[in-house]
Formats: sequence, C-alpha cells, structure tokens
Amino acid sequence: MTASAPAFPYRLVATDLDGTLLRSDDTVSQRTREALAAASAAGALHIVVTGRAVPWTRHILDGLGYDGIAVCGQGAQVYDAGAHRLLTSVTLDRQLAGLALSKIEAEVGPLAVAASRDGVDGDVLVGPGYRVQGLLQAVPFTDVAELWAAPLTKMYIQHPDLSDDELAEAARQAAGGLISVVMAGEGIVEILPLGLSKATGLSIAARRLGVKAAETIAFGDMPNDIPMFGWAGHGVAMANAHDSLKAVADEVTSSNEEDGIAVVLERLLAQG
Repeated sequence: MTASAPAFPYRLVATDLDGTLLRSDDTVSQRTREALAAASAAGALHIVVTGRAVPWTRHILDGLGYDGIAVCGQGAQVYDAGAHRLLTSVTLDRQLAGLALSKIEAEVGPLAVAASRDGVDGDVLVGPGYRVQGLLQAVPFTDVAELWAAPLTKMYIQHPDLSDDELAEAARQAAGGLISVVMAGEGIVEILPLGLSKATGLSIAARRLGVKAAETIAFGDMPNDIPMFGWAGHGVAMANAHDSLKAVADEVTSSNEEDGIAVVLERLLAQG
C-alpha cells in the first residue's frame, strides 16, 4: 500500500511572475519548484497569473516546463501553454484608448507610450522615450498611426516627472470612465479595457479547471494583484510588495528572492 500524499487546503495556487514567482534574474529557485511540485502532488493545480502579455511570457513558461493554463495580459488572455494557443482574448477598444490618452495628456502633458498587440506572437510597440524594463523584446515606432493599425491587448504609459503611483492616479481621474488603469511594476502603468483585471482572467481559467475562488490561494507583489486577492480565498503578499497590496493581503511572506512562495506552501503542507 502506497503512502498518501500530504493534505493541502487549496485546489489552486495562483502566482504572479515578476517580483513573486521569479527572482530578479527571471529564474525560479529550486526550493520554490519543489514546493510547487509538492503542492501539486497533494492535489493542487498551479496557475501563472501575470500582467505580461503572452509574447513576453511564453519564453518564461517554456523555460519552466509549464504546460498548463496561464492568465496573461492582466487577465485579457487565457493561454494554453502546452498547446501554445490562446483560449480567450479581450482587446482594448482603440477609439476609447485614443480618447483616454488625449484626456490624460491634457491633464499631465506629453506621455511616452507603448502597446501590446493581440495574439500569441503580437509585437510590443514602443514609442519615442518609452523605457522598456529589462531585456524584453519590443519594436520601435515613430508614426502614431502604427499604434492603432491592429488590435491591442493594452497600452503602457510613462511620464517624465510623475511617479508611477501619481501617473496611475492622474490617469484614473482623467479617463477612468473609459478605461481601467493599473500600476503593475516599476515604470509600468497600463491602460486596459474597462473593468478588466487579473481577477477576470483568473475566474475564467478557474471555471475551465473546475475550481472555485474559495479553493484558491494567490501570491503577488503589485497593485495589479489587488483584484486577484479580492477574488481568491487567501491572498499572500511578498515582503517586497507594494504597500497597497500588503494592506489587503491575508498575510505577508518572505520576498521573491527569499523563496516567499515556498515558505507558505511548505507551512501549509506541514499542517496537513
């Protein structure tokens, strides 16, 4: 008779990528890999829920050997990593986005702009002055008409003087009735379809997996994870998380560099 796997109180483990599952070098520690594998052996599914659109996520998932469903693009894309195909995709109304951009610039002055085109292979277009984080691939544009030439998942905005939090708040005040605005990381303020959030995509993915919100534990580090924490049964903020996420978290764990996900999963498995 084989020994049964240890009990685990959740059926779904939802993890953000940057600042949460990934360390600063874009790798996942062996300890965290082992903790996720142990949770999986105990009956829990692992799902990645990231602000990155699919083209900026695929290589990470492939490198992890991840072949399940992932939620990408702040909830806009539900992606089958094993089959390399989109299951659902929500796009940004380009007319509303253009109007929102005009309203925001009328309040705060010129912005540097980038945008993610829809699709598994959609380019990320980057305008003059926009600073891309890390080594992510992007295609420069100078003619604004290129920005609106194909369906978009989302847009990114940067301001020369305002902080990320200040820019996000100013954008909400100027255009919050047209689009959603979220701060997803350092230098990353995004314009999304109105009402879209990580919770939107995660709820769609969870239904496909037959899992309920109360059966989900979620890990994150930025304000864009707040809706996901509101949806999930238990929300865990990393020690390096934004203060606004810590304020709504059920608990705070160690940082992404110190195996914060593993710390919580190991404790829950031991309690079983």
